Amino acid sequence: MAKLSPRDIKRKINGIKNTRRITSAMKMVSAAKLRKAQNLLYATRPYSNKLYEMIADLSIYIDRDSHPLLAKREIKSVDLVVITADRGLAGAFNSNVIKAAWKEIQNLQSQGKNVNLILIGRKGVNFFKNKGINIVASYEDVYRNQVNISFTSIVGEILSSRFVEEKTDAVYVINNELITSSTYETKIRQLLPLEPPESSSKKYDEMTIYNIEPSKEDVLNSLLQRYINFQLYRALVESSTAEHSARMIAMDNATKNAGEAIRKWTIIFNKARQEAITTELIDIINAAEAIK
Repeated sequence: MAKLSPRDIKRKINGIKNTRRITSAMKMVSAAKLRKAQNLLYATRPYSNKLYEMIADLSIYIDRDSHPLLAKREIKSVDLVVITADRGLAGAFNSNVIKAAWKEIQNLQSQGKNVNLILIGRKGVNFFKNKGINIVASYEDVYRNQVNISFTSIVGEILSSRFVEEKTDAVYVINNELITSSTYETKIRQLLPLEPPESSSKKYDEMTIYNIEPSKEDVLNSLLQRYINFQLYRALVESSTAEHSARMIAMDNATKNAGEAIRKWTIIFNKARQEAITTELIDIINAAEAIK
């Protein structure tokens, strides 16, 4: 690499300073969005958990095989709902989801199962569109406005219809979920068929007793569709919140790295300037000696 002049080094330092200002501003924007998203997330989780608990209790009173959304059958075809972001600059946020989804796809295919994808987020769409895997539906720019239940109802209806019509035998959701303000994890959760994990180990007298009208089946049918829609909604809220956290951390690291780069290039600039001054002094002395 050609040796840079002090002017070129100064120009490089100014460019890094401009980048640092941008990353610092993006960090502050992400921090503000994270606080807002956390408030929505913390309001979403209790309702989601209580809805799940209610369905788990109700499912005890009816035959699983009598309801199409609870029916368990041999898994030959699987739908994966892969939730990524529309934008980058968030560290490994998108790549973690894509890697987990790709690993799950290969695992399912090695077992002879057919895999279908429902993609939410531009990063996932761009990655999987040329991989030769059937894409049932794909959605971009979902996060442009605040995530709403209307959108997840559309996706939930697609998943429910496919499961009832036996086009798929299981549905899994893959997304990032916020753990703390600065950490998140990639999760793979089964959405259909619904598996109440603790109901079989509970005693009857430990169950919540409901007076149900008009019938247990009608109420459960309504709750199941609401559950599916809201679990998708929660997954999107979790992913959006984790994205803001990941971007805030990524921009904080980028700002720190820019500061370190500025420090190193400033040292190089000072050395180059000293060399230039020394060279000029030597030229002046040599010229003076020549005149003598």
